[in-house]
Amino acid sequence: MKLSSTETYWPLKNAQKQSYPSINSDIHTDVLIIGGGITGALTAYKLLNEGKKIVLVDRRDVCGGSTSGSTALLQYEIDVPLHQLIKLRGARCAIDSYQNGKKAIFDLRNIIDEVGCDCGFEFKKSIYFTTLKKDVPYLKNEFKARKQHGFEISWLSRSELQKMGLNAIAGIESKTAAVMDPFKLATDLLFHCHEKGMQIFDRTNIASIQHQKGKIIATTGSKHVITADHIIHCTGYESTETLKEKVVDLKSTYVIASESQPDLPENFKHVIFWDTASPYHYIRTTEDNRIIMGGGDEDFKDTNKRDKLLPKKEQYLLKQFYKRFPDLDFKIDYSWAGTFGETKDGLPYFGKPNPRKNEHYILGFGGNGITFSVLGINSILDSLHNKKNTDLEYYRFGR
Repeated sequence: MKLSSTETYWPLKNAQKQSYPSINSDIHTDVLIIGGGITGALTAYKLLNEGKKIVLVDRRDVCGGSTSGSTALLQYEIDVPLHQLIKLRGARCAIDSYQNGKKAIFDLRNIIDEVGCDCGFEFKKSIYFTTLKKDVPYLKNEFKARKQHGFEISWLSRSELQKMGLNAIAGIESKTAAVMDPFKLATDLLFHCHEKGMQIFDRTNIASIQHQKGKIIATTGSKHVITADHIIHCTGYESTETLKEKVVDLKSTYVIASESQPDLPENFKHVIFWDTASPYHYIRTTEDNRIIMGGGDEDFKDTNKRDKLLPKKEQYLLKQFYKRFPDLDFKIDYSWAGTFGETKDGLPYFGKPNPRKNEHYILGFGGNGITFSVLGINSILDSLHNKKNTDLEYYRFGR
């Protein structure tokens, strides 16, 4: 599956620190990680610190899939609002998921500091707003639910939003959110793990997986064999190719990035914005003063149809931006389309689809893919060792 189109912003901004070979021999390892994006990199970092012998493979260049197209909004809010998630999954799962998302942002910052990665991580506020009168009661229900369960939030009126340059009716301001460059973090994590002894092979496709006498035999497209005790699939939306259970509805999503604008207002630069539209729109800035806006999602049909819509979606997103921020300038410098996915409850999938097989998944679907991946690495050891874990129960397959 081609996960993004055209030239996305992050790979052009960053030069690859290290290139990796394709596999050229048979290998034995404790853990085989399939997928060299941000999720695979975080998982490798976690397991390497636990003393595991790891091989990581990717069918394309590492970080060349969804990671290169991610807009990296780090929020504890989930695509399904708290008051609705409580109805879907119960209060404990819903509240824990929101609280764990908040913790994941700080956990990620600690990993960034440990590696010494200059990936532009910056804490920001998040404003969830509406431009529609009919959505005000919905937004008030969400405010009430979050306030009731201890989240640090504020209600913003139309006049308060207008002072920020935002043409909207009402909003919820959350104190904890962040942004970063996901491509830079993923490539630095992989380089760090490679320096610590992890083997990385890109341009290496796993053609088949077999289970033999407690071992897993993964055969590559070039007929080389990787024998492992465990396999961890960090393949994101491409997991639809290996999972029997349908866990995600695929979408096509679109992004535009502006030219650098040194004179952006300070109160605009330090906030992530997203709205109650369905599908929603989101806006953030980068450390070099670009504006990124995304949305315009469509049901995914195929990559060609997705990419043909890009010129139309550029103009759609630009129009939506000016409706919300009429006093700001936006000259498009980059645009791209990507594959995105939503689960029925907005939550990720972790663990083993088949309890009898040592094949594990960390799938951080939705707008919280990166923070979900951080949650996933905090439970992966228990999955490897068949231990009970609350997150493995919340985010299990077959739920």
